[in-house]
Amino acid sequence: MQIKRHNHNVIIEAKNKKIYTAPNVLKYRSPHFRKELDKKLETVLIETKVSRLKKYFSLVYQNILYKKNFKDLEFCNDIVAKYPNLIFDNSDFTSLPEFVLVSFLKRDDFQMKEVEIWDNVVKWGIAQNPTLPINPVKWSKENLLMLKTTLQQCLPLIRYFHISKTEIHDKIRPYKKILDKQLWRDINQHLQDHAAEISSWIDRKTTIYSTTDIPYKFELIFRGTRVRSTNILDIANIIEFEVFSLTC
Repeated sequence: MQIKRHNHNVIIEAKNKKIYTAPNVLKYRSPHFRKELDKKLETVLIETKVSRLKKYFSLVYQNILYKKNFKDLEFCNDIVAKYPNLIFDNSDFTSLPEFVLVSFLKRDDFQMKEVEIWDNVVKWGIAQNPTLPINPVKWSKENLLMLKTTLQQCLPLIRYFHISKTEIHDKIRPYKKILDKQLWRDINQHLQDHAAEISSWIDRKTTIYSTTDIPYKFELIFRGTRVRSTNILDIANIIEFEVFSLTC
């Protein structure tokens, strides 16, 4: 018996007979075909050119997670860490299975702003609930509960303390009702603690100001980016920074 791939279909040749069928059907119904397909898939993924890898990386990554024996594809984990946009900016990002997204969020070494991760997680959650109103301002308590339930495995994996005060206000606050109340209190407390610590540095204090006794008001006056180019996958690393003015 020979298995051939032609125009995304599978042709099985046995003696003088040819059987045409879809690979997805055989993948789940035939253990032999599944084994053969896995072998060929591994070879195809390893030999894929960089330009194609960019386009199909989401699919490649899913197969790595499904097929844990792909030892030769460990390099993809490094790519995920350095270039997470290969998944987040992919056209089929919102169709990723939850376990793939959760696996990705558990990584703590990828180079992407945490607020961007938040944006994409919310985007994914909304896509799983197509009945939600387009404008979040018009969402009911039931709508918010629906999104909260969808993202219950993802929300605890966001590193909220890595998100700036301005971004918390602009991006997180509109969705604060999908967060646990204690988490939202912790986020606000962290922001106050950070301001108190910086104020103490400015005044050269040996002890840190109380959050109720901060002598300065922090106001964002400028936000910018610095681009560090790389030839790998034609992607640039973007470093963002903020400048604040302080008033007593």
